[in-house]
Amino acid sequence: MTTSTATPATASGRDTTAPRGPRAMLRSLRLWLMLRVFVPLRQNRTAQLRYAAVLDGQTVNLHAVLPRSARLPDRAAVVVRRRRRRLLAEARVYRGPGGELLMDAAILMGAELGGVPAGPGRWKLGLRMYTGRRSRSVALLLLQPPTPYEGPTKPMAASPVTGARHRVGRTVTGTARIVSSAPRPAVEVAKVHMTHAGIAVDFRVLGTRADAPWAEFVAAGRRIRQPVHPLGPDTYRTEVPLDRMDPRSSRPEHWDVVLCQEAGPSLRLGRRLHDVRNPRRVFAMRSMAMTPAGRTPMIVQPRYTPAGNLRVTCTRMPEAD
Repeated sequence: MTTSTATPATASGRDTTAPRGPRAMLRSLRLWLMLRVFVPLRQNRTAQLRYAAVLDGQTVNLHAVLPRSARLPDRAAVVVRRRRRRLLAEARVYRGPGGELLMDAAILMGAELGGVPAGPGRWKLGLRMYTGRRSRSVALLLLQPPTPYEGPTKPMAASPVTGARHRVGRTVTGTARIVSSAPRPAVEVAKVHMTHAGIAVDFRVLGTRADAPWAEFVAAGRRIRQPVHPLGPDTYRTEVPLDRMDPRSSRPEHWDVVLCQEAGPSLRLGRRLHDVRNPRRVFAMRSMAMTPAGRTPMIVQPRYTPAGNLRVTCTRMPEAD
């Protein structure tokens, strides 16, 4: 008679005894070292962040409690450093209701915005306090990383102006840092114009250069190539006449818009730089009944997919069938 031993499993059916991957084990080891070794050694001589987050995609918001040994300074600044570079951002140090010293700072990231000129990389955060001719520096310790929140909006993943990405992290010793990344190649829709003659789309190109670009409106088995006209730096417009998009049957036809170029990837036009969870609902556009010259009447509905891609749906009007 053989016996079998049941393998413990979670409610989702996963095997809890299965070995974890090397990355997960490394993260656990780093967390253990930080909380059990480095933080106890440093917590009495560092400022501890109670809040650290990037909410608008380009501003790092900080709130910290200073060590008891600190004195109220004349002025203070957050030090954003990477290797030998030291960048300063204004900070406010004040006394809290319990007599403790607190620090607030809002660091705008990006030279293009008039903020801290920190490029891609991992930037450690510290606090420098000035009293007369003397200064004191303390590290900013991050014990609890930002936690996601629920709701119709979410923290911006990228700057709405530059497309650069910034997130708050921490080193193995617990020091807070900003991890900045260059913009990902994307085509951001700025505006959609609809007339009875056609549709025009204004858009920005981020994270790449448009090399002799053109646009393609693509549906199942159909492709319309259209020119692209520059409007300004990295800003363009493309237009398509509606008489070329009339449905060939009673079924709706869905048109996606793609930016193509001689050298480089093809990119779909859409809305990427936003903080909403449902772009289709929030960025809704009105539909219009059109009758292109020499064509059957149809309903044209521009919209955004759940992934944020621009899509134009053309449907024959029922009385036209």
